[in-house]
Amino acid sequence: MADAVELDLVEVAPQANPPVCRIMDYGKYRFQQQKRDKDARKKQKNQVVKEIKMRPKIDQHDYDFKVKAIKVFLKAGHRVKVSIFFRGREMAFLDRGREVLNKVMAAIVDSGKMEMEPRMEGSYMRIMIAPLVVQVEAAKNPAAPKEATSDTKVKKETTEKAPHKEAEASQEKIEKKAVAPKEVPLDTKATEEAVETVPKEEAEASKEKTDTE
Repeated sequence: MADAVELDLVEVAPQANPPVCRIMDYGKYRFQQQKRDKDARKKQKNQVVKEIKMRPKIDQHDYDFKVKAIKVFLKAGHRVKVSIFFRGREMAFLDRGREVLNKVMAAIVDSGKMEMEPRMEGSYMRIMIAPLVVQVEAAKNPAAPKEATSDTKVKKETTEKAPHKEAEASQEKIEKKAVAPKEVPLDTKATEEAVETVPKEEAEASKEKTDTE
């Protein structure tokens, strides 16, 4: 059957009873599988474990410098291993090392969290600090600018349209004034007719006087 359709007969589940086989293009199947594996490797988080070493009697300046480095590593998404090294008779004062570690955790509480309690490994007392998930995601994906809401968009459109409407209304008023003829009030018309009739009557009266003479 596989030869008839020019495909490959691939055994999918050899341990099944009976074994399960599948007719497919094996070359295409291998290509797709390699592509999926490659995409999965890209999505994997490459976390690096950084180690910071301290002493039970660490100086304040050295302590501040190393705490600052721990915060930088945590913000970058790395895990940090903090180690307190005890030498000789210092092994009798393990509480001092535990105090230093508690002080470190209080200083970086906003940047990371403790994965395991302090424990001894030979002459070292160690803790593991992991970065906060929210902080790492915020560093990788900065917040996008907020889109304007529908209300603000409507307000902007109305403010943009208002000057155009005012300009159109003023232009219409100017056109109406230019086209419409001026209406003369009735009182002015009556006065003009009276002024015209008075000279006519005076002329007729003067003619009558001349005729009589």
